[in-house]
Amino acid sequence: QVQLVESGGGLVQAGGSLRLSCVASGSIFSVSAMGWYRRAPGKQRELVATLTSSGSTNYADSVKGRFTISKDNAKNTVYLQMNSLKPEDTAVYYCNAGVYASPTRYLALWGQGTLVTISS
Repeated sequence: QVQLVESGGGLVQAGGSLRLSCVASGSIFSVSAMGWYRRAPGKQRELVATLTSSGSTNYADSVKGRFTISKDNAKNTVYLQMNSLKPEDTAVYYCNAGVYASPTRYLALWGQGTLVTISS
């Protein structure tokens, strides 16, 4: 079995910081691109940040300069460092990853989501 386990969400004041973690666990051959998405109250899911195996990153305009995505390949973990948080960042954040359970078995996985709440 392969799954993504997220952690790091919580309640913080505006201007504060959080670091979200997402670990790909189970029988894993390798992990390809990983990313973070979020769904804010009353809004559709949006892409927050992505990170390819080669290290290329992509960010939503709303988080550029404030959020940083990174990964530790040895730990099969992707992080989202969230700084200068704003109330509009309040959302459920989801980790997404492309995982090879074997050299030929590719799985696109989603985490269960972790709630981030930013107070004014």
